[in-house]
Amino acid sequence: MFIADSLGIDFINSIATPVDTPVDWIGDGDGLLRWLAQAQLVPPDVLGELNARATPGELDDVAGQARDLREWFRGFVRKHMGRPLAPRALKEIEPLNRLLESDQAFSKIVAHRRKDGEDGHEGFALERTRRWRSAETLLLPIGEAMARVVCEESFSDIKACEGPACTLMFADHTRARARRWCSMAICGNRAKQAAHRSRMKDRG
Repeated sequence: MFIADSLGIDFINSIATPVDTPVDWIGDGDGLLRWLAQAQLVPPDVLGELNARATPGELDDVAGQARDLREWFRGFVRKHMGRPLAPRALKEIEPLNRLLESDQAFSKIVAHRRKDGEDGHEGFALERTRRWRSAETLLLPIGEAMARVVCEESFSDIKACEGPACTLMFADHTRARARRWCSMAICGNRAKQAAHRSRMKDRG
């Protein structure tokens, strides 16, 4: 469910009740790998390598850590959304800073990739990467996505879908900041149908 216009909030939405039944997309290690692949937060070759060398149960353990991180961040965002994030919130994000401090990221010079996909030398580019030492390293790009929510999103524009049973959240980037639904095709349409039925009932 990548509907939030912010990967860090999409991470919160990796467990949700978009229709009627709760779904956890990172319920185990395989789910975590699939979510990271769909979010394009980790290169496919890295995911394959870490999956191949993981010990039995290791990825499931990391998925459990990811779920704990998700629930902590959900509580933080829900506490502060709807108004500007105050400076005192810095103390509350210490768990996120501890995760970010464990990174071994570095920059390297690589051949510049042409946008049209054709071969040919187009100069060089500086690329940011990291040493993927263990399965726990998979938490680092998630931490960065969460940090971007804290540093780049206006918490005044973070909202919960108005669908009665929906648990999804999003960053409202519309010009008038008038977004109400996780998706017009899901909750927005259901609200329209409910309003129509209500009007017909009143007339009848």
